[in-house]
Amino acid sequence: MADGSGEDWSGRIDTTTAHPARRYNYWLGGKDNFAADRESGEAIARVYPAIRTTALENRYFLQRAVRYLAGEAGIRQFLDIGTGIPTANNTHEVAQKVAPESRIVYVDNDPIVLTHARALLTSTPEGATAYIDADLRDPSTILRDESLRKTLDLHQPVALMLIAIVHFLFDEDKPYEIVKSLVDALPSGSYVVMTHGTADLNDPVAREYALREIAAGRLKMDAMPRSKDEVARFFTDLEVVDPGVVPVTAWRNPIPEEDRPPLVDTAMYGVVARVP
Repeated sequence: MADGSGEDWSGRIDTTTAHPARRYNYWLGGKDNFAADRESGEAIARVYPAIRTTALENRYFLQRAVRYLAGEAGIRQFLDIGTGIPTANNTHEVAQKVAPESRIVYVDNDPIVLTHARALLTSTPEGATAYIDADLRDPSTILRDESLRKTLDLHQPVALMLIAIVHFLFDEDKPYEIVKSLVDALPSGSYVVMTHGTADLNDPVAREYALREIAAGRLKMDAMPRSKDEVARFFTDLEVVDPGVVPVTAWRNPIPEEDRPPLVDTAMYGVVARVP
């Protein structure tokens, strides 16, 4: 399996272990996943049946946030880490529809995503896109990458997109330090966008059931939900954009509240903040 460059990446693809990007693809109804991803996805869906709704609402938040950044905020550069398998309305498609000159760098560590890099590298003639095969846990490698330096001007504002990725960092990964190192590389006027899983909004009965499944070894957790206060800590010293750290369905959503999924079905926070 190649990415269009003639290089074969199939040896890197472990089909026996669930990967978050492929599991997410399964929840969204995609076909770029394997049995291990589907089994893991179904195991999570059994304890949290609304996971597919959460995945969809997370994508809708991404689209609203990018439209805000490319429109009202005037951002023309995006660094999207934890890109995931391409679907409709990726960051570059949304941004370049508002501002065709927008420049986007995607980052992911899943070789399946790499094989779809051509879909991520389409661009308007006025703009540009690039793809980096790297891991959020190694921010220095991302920031030093030649493709990033050629595509983005780090002396001009950049929107750092961390969509449904930071909750895969456990405390031992030092997530706050990782995010801070990325933010510190951005100039004033940049933005940070994050969605992060949380147990705050979960139905108490479902939460207790999930804890029992984890304790019994029937459900393996590869993500760490965080509370609203814990998510807010990522934005210390940044200027959080209204309406603040809120459920993804509540962030500048034109759909009336009564027509949105209930909060227990969208257990994820979304936030946009400006670098002063």
